[in-house]
Amino acid sequence: MSDTDTISAIATANGIGSIAIIRISGDKALQIAKKLTNRQDFSPRHATLTNIYNPENELIDEAIVIYFKAPFSFTAEHVVEIQCHGGFIVAQSILKATIFHGARLATPGEFSKRAFFNGRIDLSEAEAIAQLIEAKSEDAAKILAAQMKGSLKGYIEEIRDDIIHILAYSEVSIDYAEEDLPEDLVMQIQDKLNELKKSLDDTLVASKAREGLMQGFKVAIIGKPNVGKSSLLNSLLNYNRAIVSDIAGTTRDTIEEQVKIGTHLIRIVDTAGIREANDEIERIGIERSLEAIQQSDIVVALFDGSRKIDSEDEQIISLIEYHAKKKKIIYVKNKIDLEQKFEHVGINFDLELNSKDSVTSLIEVLKNIMDVTNSSDEHMLISQRQISAVENTLKNIEEAFYPLADQELEIFSFHLNEAVKEMASITRPFENDEMLDKMFGSFCLGK
Repeated sequence: MSDTDTISAIATANGIGSIAIIRISGDKALQIAKKLTNRQDFSPRHATLTNIYNPENELIDEAIVIYFKAPFSFTAEHVVEIQCHGGFIVAQSILKATIFHGARLATPGEFSKRAFFNGRIDLSEAEAIAQLIEAKSEDAAKILAAQMKGSLKGYIEEIRDDIIHILAYSEVSIDYAEEDLPEDLVMQIQDKLNELKKSLDDTLVASKAREGLMQGFKVAIIGKPNVGKSSLLNSLLNYNRAIVSDIAGTTRDTIEEQVKIGTHLIRIVDTAGIREANDEIERIGIERSLEAIQQSDIVVALFDGSRKIDSEDEQIISLIEYHAKKKKIIYVKNKIDLEQKFEHVGINFDLELNSKDSVTSLIEVLKNIMDVTNSSDEHMLISQRQISAVENTLKNIEEAFYPLADQELEIFSFHLNEAVKEMASITRPFENDEMLDKMFGSFCLGK
């Protein structure tokens, strides 16, 4: 870093709040803090209450200033954090003053990027920091907090070291090409590769199954018109979000709302009633309903217990059967306060309720499904980048078995080297500036 490469940004969200934080990092951080405050010194890691002045020496605010001396900071550089009063004006005025005194505005994710390049964090820890800010459940926050402390890093390095250990046998043997590997050694390597493959397979399956834990579970309510979908949504939200009417087709589009169930923040989608559309607008609404089902983690299939089964119900049942292997389906019989006429041999209802009355039983079922999703002991991959790296590692391990069996050690070593590179890319890749710029560029400003 050059002595002019000092960055500054507001690290808190825009808007009115009690406190805002301006973060400065780089060689000039302490010098800029002294100019802002007209003070001569700051004790590292001590909170100092002091006045902040603009370049014209006019008072901006009284704030707390904390100086972190390099390398004992998040970026491993000199860092100053200014905690001022929140709002739209004060923090912006201080930020402008830092830029006047020699800082430049940080790009999104640049603080974390510097922490990575200065060896304070690896990529898995950086991604955990970014996702912790947007965590949709307490369980996700716990997983991400552990990954910030290096839990995934340790697992990845263990796998990587095991692959390198196997690779060492191959590389040494290549130097003595006239001699084949002993048969028992080949079997030991195959057994070890199978262990690695199983471990990575389990991690991959568990991570994909728990995607909703990271991104927030999406729940779609489906059914034919007038079965009570909007009433169910209103009851789950505890307020009248959707229009409820006896007229079929009242809900013409999908309606999405967030609600907290247990420790999870979920997104509930009330879909348009699925049937043969009467007009173009309704047709578009039904298409969006079908898309919502495909994108959901959990489907609540609602049927009207007070009406006999008809072709529209059969269409819903066929749709559910198509998605049953990929989605968790909850079958719900609604309007149980009325005379019951709905009969279908193939459906075993998980719940029977009156959506206008109480949905406590459905809330409990949803909570249990989401809690079970987090019950796996496997390490969790938290981004598509990490998942792709593990998939590519598995592909190379699988392709390494064939040349190993044929004693083609150069090809075997090639696949293992590729596997090592893929695993390393999760924590600290050898080189890929474009990938790093893209990843850190998705971070919040000030991180």
